[in-house]
This record gives sequence, structure tokens and C-alpha cells, in this order.
Amino acid sequence: MTNSTSVQLASIRVITDDLPALVRFYEVLTGATPQYLTEDFVELVTPSATFALSTPERVAFITENTPRAGANNTAIVEFLVGDVEALYGTLLAEFGDELDVVQEPTTMPWGNRSVLIRDPEGSLINLYAPVTPDGVKLQQNRTPKMLPDAD
Repeated sequence: MTNSTSVQLASIRVITDDLPALVRFYEVLTGATPQYLTEDFVELVTPSATFALSTPERVAFITENTPRAGANNTAIVEFLVGDVEALYGTLLAEFGDELDVVQEPTTMPWGNRSVLIRDPEGSLINLYAPVTPDGVKLQQNRTPKMLPDAD
């Protein structure tokens, strides 16, 4: 990296008491293959960033305000997806009544189709895709860029 002031979001990590359940949830959601770097630290590498999961023991060295599972009540993790309804259907088929749906698929005023769910630890997850010209224009000015069509 040549510019010491440049910053890129590389990874988000969620702390969990039930690593297998959360790994499975995000494996289904992202389609990424889990990479176990250790028995208590897993990465799911997506085209734009890495989604990491670990147990509280992995961050036990943080002795003040130690991160803990199920404590996220301040952030929404957002995933740009190719088809909101298709992924929502996949998640419903896999998790059924266990899927915590906060908001069914809805077109937002800024032009994104969105579904808001909670992961098994309670973290809010927004799955969205731009579906109007305004939504497409908004996403074109962001990173990641829109996913290429799979066709």
C-alpha cells in the first residue's frame, strides 16, 4: 500500500457462543466456503470483503469491555445480493421458522429491494439489491459495485 492514509474495509467479525450454527447461517447466506483458520476462528471470503466469526475465547485478551456473543445492538451488516427474493427463499427453506425476519422483502424509498433479518446471535442483517434507476445509480457510486449478472 503506497498511501498511508488509504483505508479499506477488509473484514467484519462477529463473536458467537455457537460457532457451528453461525458458520452454517453465513455459509448459506453468502455461498462462501468456511475457512477454519483455527478451531475457534472462521472466515468466509466474499468478492468484496471477508466475514469472520470467532468464539469469545479468541478475544479474551481484551480485558475491558470484552466483546461477547449476542451483544450487538448498534449495527446492521448489509450484503449486496443479486436477487433478494431468491436468497430470502433459500434462507427460509434452510432455516424455516428459525429464521428471524424483521422486515419482509420491501422496496425502500431510495430504490433498493431489502429484507431485514437477524442472524442466530441476534445481529441485524440487511440483504439488498438496487431495483429502480435511483437505486442502481446510488450503488454505482459505492463499493462494492453491483454484482455482474450470472447469465
